[in-house]
Amino acid sequence: MRLLIVEDDPVLSDGIAVGLGLSGFTADAVGTLADARAALEGGGFAGMVLDIMLPDGSGLDLLADLRGTGSQLPVLLLTARDRVRDRVSGLNAGADDYLGKPFDLEELAARIRAILRRQEGRAAAVIEWNGLRLDPATQSGRIEDRELRFSRREFAVLHALAEHPGRILSKTQLEERLYGWQEDVESNTVEVHIHHLRAKLGRDFIQTLRGAGYRLEDRGREA
Repeated sequence: MRLLIVEDDPVLSDGIAVGLGLSGFTADAVGTLADARAALEGGGFAGMVLDIMLPDGSGLDLLADLRGTGSQLPVLLLTARDRVRDRVSGLNAGADDYLGKPFDLEELAARIRAILRRQEGRAAAVIEWNGLRLDPATQSGRIEDRELRFSRREFAVLHALAEHPGRILSKTQLEERLYGWQEDVESNTVEVHIHHLRAKLGRDFIQTLRGAGYRLEDRGREA
């Protein structure tokens, strides 16, 4: 899943992006409210990690603007202002969660997964479909009695398809899940990952709809 990190400390921002990358997320980072607004206008983010104290204002102002427009983008506030009053203010302003600095990267990743599950309307941490069980925390899976291991990007493609298995996702939509701003998109990357996934899951587990994209096989639906 693609996340926007809004944090003005470049060392911390890079550390968060790398750490979340190891947990299976694709993270883009900005350091000001102005850059965050510009990034959000482009869309494509599943969630945002937002610092409160930024060089050009408060992250709470950005949060208020988002909620004022009806945006339901999941937002986790990440800040050194960690008194009870600050946490209450942030949550009342529309944040989905609040984590004080210093923090543990594993906890941050777990909290992000939790708020994204709630956004998707899921309570269970594991995604199940047609005998496949996917665990986003470990980026692993199981089908029947076989344990499956995936590369980070293989899992990102499969996770995207499994979130809404009846929905067709285009190649462009899948590329947005795989790449951040600073990464070059290779023309056949999605096709390569689909090929590898079919080798692990079965040739027909992922359907190709010519000119439209991909979806997971629905055994109750005519292809």
